[in-house]
Amino acid sequence: MKIIKYELRNAKYKSVIICLFLLIPFNAFLIMSAASAAKWGGVDESVVEKYATEHGRKARNPLINTDQGDLLLFLFLLAGTAGGFVAGYYWRQLTEKKKATKVVQDSSK
Repeated sequence: MKIIKYELRNAKYKSVIICLFLLIPFNAFLIMSAASAAKWGGVDESVVEKYATEHGRKARNPLINTDQGDLLLFLFLLAGTAGGFVAGYYWRQLTEKKKATKVVQDSSK
């Protein structure tokens, strides 16, 4: 009995160690990509603004500026709430299997 418990515990530690060895390079990749993101501009700066200035239009502020505070977070919250209500309302139709119905014709005519 002690041998089995030891093997299970040893297997658990092996899986934790494997996860750590997989997470460390992944985190390093994320840090390096975040550091290099400062060098590369987004599509708006590199493409859209370039063509806009070529055609004589200048950049303007967006109609709804989501960069201010938590407005973007609030909009995602509203969209998630609406999606949750819709999915909850139609939950049975989304998850239950449809029963096959047979159409029986009346042959007494």
